[in-house]
Formats: sequence, structure tokens, C-alpha cells
Amino acid sequence: MTNPLRGEVMRLYKNLLYLGREYPKGTIYFRERLKTAFMKNKDVTDPEKIKKLIDRGDYVIKELEALYFLRKYRAMKKRYYDPEH
Repeated sequence: MTNPLRGEVMRLYKNLLYLGREYPKGTIYFRERLKTAFMKNKDVTDPEKIKKLIDRGDYVIKELEALYFLRKYRAMKKRYYDPEH
């Protein structure tokens, strides 16, 4: 019998892989860390613990998006404003 949360875990992994393409340290670095994190928790079977791990992954997604938006904002600010101001 398969776990009903498997689809959510797969969605989370795919979203994180997609976001990892723009990671500052590189895609390969991000992919290795992501795989390590998911493999570390591969034997978890308790649905409550899986939900907590999914929530933690969603939090990481929000943090990555904030990091990328901040980087884009700083790049745009550099283009349009003098560095002295």
C-alpha cells in the first residue's frame, strides 16, 4: 500500500529542484544537498512526521523565493540608482 502523502512529497521535491536552478552556489550543489535531505528522511512512515517535514520544505521554498526576489531587487536597484546614494 502506498502512502497518500507520496504525491505531496514528490511535488515538494520537484518544486525544490526547479527553484534550485538559480541557487547562488550552483545547481549541482543544491541538487546534492536536496537529495541528501530527502534520503535522510526516506524511512519516515508516520503521517504526522511526514506532514511536518512537508511543512518544513514549504518553508524552505518560501525562503528561496525571498532570496531570489531580493537578489533581483538588488540587481535592478544597481542599474537605476547611483551607488553613492
